[in-house]
Amino acid sequence: MKTTHNLMHLVSAKNITKLLLASSLMAPMASMAQSADAVVAGIVKEATENSQLPKLAHELLDGVGPRLVGTPQYDQAGKWALDKYKSWGITARQEKWGEWRGWQRGISHIDMVSPRVKSLEGQQLAWSPGMKKPVTAEVIILPELADSAAFQKWLPMVKGKFVMISMNQPTGRPDENWKEFALTESFEKMKAERTAQTAAWRKRISNTGYNARTLPVALENAGAAGILTSNWSAGFGVDKIFSAYTKIVPTVDIALEDYGLLYRLSEGGSKPVITIQTESKELGTVPTFNVIGEIKGKKKPNEYVMLSAHFDSWDGGTGATDNGTGTLTMMEAMRILKKIYPNPKRTILVGHWASEEQGLNGSRAFVEDHPEIVANLQALFNQDNGTGRVVNISGQGFTKAGPFIERWLAKVPDTIKNQIKTSFPGRPGGGGSDFASFVAVKAPGFSLGSNSWSYGNYTWHTNRDTYDKIVFDDLRSNAILTAILIYMASEDPEKLPRDTVELTGDAKWPAPVKPNRKGGLD
Repeated sequence: MKTTHNLMHLVSAKNITKLLLASSLMAPMASMAQSADAVVAGIVKEATENSQLPKLAHELLDGVGPRLVGTPQYDQAGKWALDKYKSWGITARQEKWGEWRGWQRGISHIDMVSPRVKSLEGQQLAWSPGMKKPVTAEVIILPELADSAAFQKWLPMVKGKFVMISMNQPTGRPDENWKEFALTESFEKMKAERTAQTAAWRKRISNTGYNARTLPVALENAGAAGILTSNWSAGFGVDKIFSAYTKIVPTVDIALEDYGLLYRLSEGGSKPVITIQTESKELGTVPTFNVIGEIKGKKKPNEYVMLSAHFDSWDGGTGATDNGTGTLTMMEAMRILKKIYPNPKRTILVGHWASEEQGLNGSRAFVEDHPEIVANLQALFNQDNGTGRVVNISGQGFTKAGPFIERWLAKVPDTIKNQIKTSFPGRPGGGGSDFASFVAVKAPGFSLGSNSWSYGNYTWHTNRDTYDKIVFDDLRSNAILTAILIYMASEDPEKLPRDTVELTGDAKWPAPVKPNRKGGLD
């Protein structure tokens, strides 16, 4: 009996020792889980109850406005961002990476004065030359000519006139409107006519011997008073506003409705006359910069997690959804992280990039200038396709990314996480936005792809990309998602490997592209 009792005692003691050992190992894990849950709860609470998004949007979009690279407004926005980060206790800096053509937009007034009086909707394109005084002149249409010789023979006719070089659209209604209300035969007939008309107009341009970039310059050199375009964005009231190629006379985009009016009047022999006054200033060569914010890591300060969004915009509207919303998401996430997670394991950086719109130049410069950060990057999350909630994340061709991102997403609230479709390992993105600058050097950059909200037609690069198009509930969800992903990536005990997929056929991993560090200075 005594032997049996002693044996039972030894077994019990051994089991107790195992239990104690297991308990000692589980305790830190349970504590870590509780800690993570507490941080995530804090992020959600701060984002929900103390959102700064509407205030930030008003200050940046209404107050500063669009942020075309090389303009005083881009510079003003940079200073605003630094002040905001300082007020939140976040270290931030401007990093100059190049120089750009300095230009400042002024007013645009376009009025038809004959055969009747009407103010027209339109504006000068970015970097259009300023006018010393208003010019009143007849409007003519680029005619259909047989070839470049016929064009050269006609060219003297443009002297002193405004020349229309865009096709007159057959309808100002978006296809969705036709699809909802038109007879099927009517819709198909309209599309066929538009397709034929578009092909004919392209041939009209090519027959001149020039293209869309060089034709305005040829007309300018021949003495045209100005160039009229209409870059319709296939929605009610929207035009895409890009850049001018003229150096002396203005290039003006006129809204579809008014462009069509002028076109029909000219085509019908009424010889419409308009007055244009556009003002702008050439500011010489100006520095351009990225804004970089930082929360220093405590345990692994030389490893990095990054938030990413381009800071610049085109200036037809105020750049609200391209990429004001991405900018605001990242700023709000940084504010929340500083408050709820002030002592991160890895260093947290945010990159607000310049000149994304001209070719990812700011982020490409950062990748080129900071190999030490790129080499030690755990993950970068970029957002740049509108105001919508994030609905897809791809592994960008990194074969080991899936388990990491799924692990990080596991802490995201179901109402946000369940909206997201993941694709692993995915394929590497070669462009489109700034994450691609990092992917090109095989650093793990990921795009937070958003729900459309008619982004392509209605806000992407258009005159209607303004504050009122923001959906703040979606933006708030994106800030929560981003902050949690960054927190989880920072705390992860492992570093995300950089193994990549084997691409087949002609597919190749995107090559790094050198940034243009002297834009618009030719």
